[in-house]
Amino acid sequence: MKVAILGGSGKTGRAVGAALARTGVATRPLGRAAFDDLPAALAGADAVHVIAPNLHPDEPSYVAAVLAAAAEAGVGRVGYHSVASPYAPAMPHHLGKAVSEDLVRRSGLAWTILQPCAYVQNLLPAVRSARPSGVVEVPYAVDTLFGMVDLQDVAAATAVVLTGGEHAGATYELGGPALVSVADVAAAAGVAARRVPAGDDVHPWLRAMFDYYDAHGLPTGGVPLRALLDRAPASVEQVLARDLAR
Repeated sequence: MKVAILGGSGKTGRAVGAALARTGVATRPLGRAAFDDLPAALAGADAVHVIAPNLHPDEPSYVAAVLAAAAEAGVGRVGYHSVASPYAPAMPHHLGKAVSEDLVRRSGLAWTILQPCAYVQNLLPAVRSARPSGVVEVPYAVDTLFGMVDLQDVAAATAVVLTGGEHAGATYELGGPALVSVADVAAAAGVAARRVPAGDDVHPWLRAMFDYYDAHGLPTGGVPLRALLDRAPASVEQVLARDLAR
């Protein structure tokens, strides 16, 4: 089996590629240059996993182009990396993923949609900067709850769904084993956490996301990920112990 990964050179794409490689699956990481001739770039692949660039200004067009090329190239299987709570009207980039999910579902291909919560790894740079004693600073509330998830677990689950036919037509929300706050993550790392205002140069979509996090966090369930992995997802403490040691 061979899987093409759009966005394969990014953080998520590299993790997915590594997880697939551990199962013996050949991968083909693709970047922006692939859009010069997408059908040719996808030729010979059995499946394609679509990871759009962060804050893509028109993610539905990006996804539609990949779906059309996949159909032209005879790729029968597609995975789409969406986001937890895609239909959240207050967050424009989430809505872009909601529209893209609809395109995937109507593509005529065998599809699986993954909706991961924020990665624990997103906070690692701030944690490293704050240690051994200090404060993790984020531009949103530190006490609202998230289903923060391990990127490596998300990648492993992606490998499972791309290589197993029983996942066609499924949508999986991927959260960690417990709801946690930024303050919880900081405490697990032995530091404190506080909210700081976002700068004036912050992308308006990010500012909207921070406002949403202030009010609601991003709670996400962990049952689907546990089922896909056939084990408990990694806890915040386990992720920190593993990744901070690197």
